[in-house]
Amino acid sequence: MRRQDVLEAFHAEAEQLTLVMLKLNEGDFSRPSPCPPWTVSELLGHVRGAIVLLSNALTQPAPPYAEVTAADYYRPDARYAPEANAERIVSAQREAAALGSGRALAEDFDQVWQRAYREVMAEPDDRKVRTNYGDAMLLTDYLVTRVVELAVHGLDLAAGLKREPWITEPAAQVVEELLLSVGGAAVVQDLGWDRLTFIRKATGREPLLGNEVYQVRRRGVSWLALS
Repeated sequence: MRRQDVLEAFHAEAEQLTLVMLKLNEGDFSRPSPCPPWTVSELLGHVRGAIVLLSNALTQPAPPYAEVTAADYYRPDARYAPEANAERIVSAQREAAALGSGRALAEDFDQVWQRAYREVMAEPDDRKVRTNYGDAMLLTDYLVTRVVELAVHGLDLAAGLKREPWITEPAAQVVEELLLSVGGAAVVQDLGWDRLTFIRKATGREPLLGNEVYQVRRRGVSWLALS
């Protein structure tokens, strides 16, 4: 994907998420999210942590070459093991609790993503990073995974808040392109899904129905392992 498109998607989706979060009251932050056992606040803490990892990666020496693409980053290995999931849950809960209130967390998230955006903008197009999982990636590819975190968990946050999804067009395009890069374009065409429906179903946010299950299996489509 073009670096500029991914940067635009990151900025647009993070900015939109901030606008929504800053308008919530404290009771909204305590609502359960569709990612149990997290509340809305704790899920936002998880997203904040995902952006912090981007900044952290930029403080480390760049690997000599990229070994992993954005799609490869989501391979189903130990990063999705029960122990890793348990650590993610606890880490997000700590992130949320450390700020003291939902409002403070939203304000801090705003600072975190804007700092990360400035840091990425200052890097050359061919910059490579090593992720917290040890993957050597192009910075642009790693940024794609951060857009996925913002957009897909944005859908989760909207569901927890009982609101219509606010996913932005640039972010939706990046997520769709990533998901279609591993197959499924023909399935989408056959079933007539719109972009939002496709993203929901391909990421497990909306169940596949009878004929949809058949079409996906018939074409041997296996979408990315997303949390």
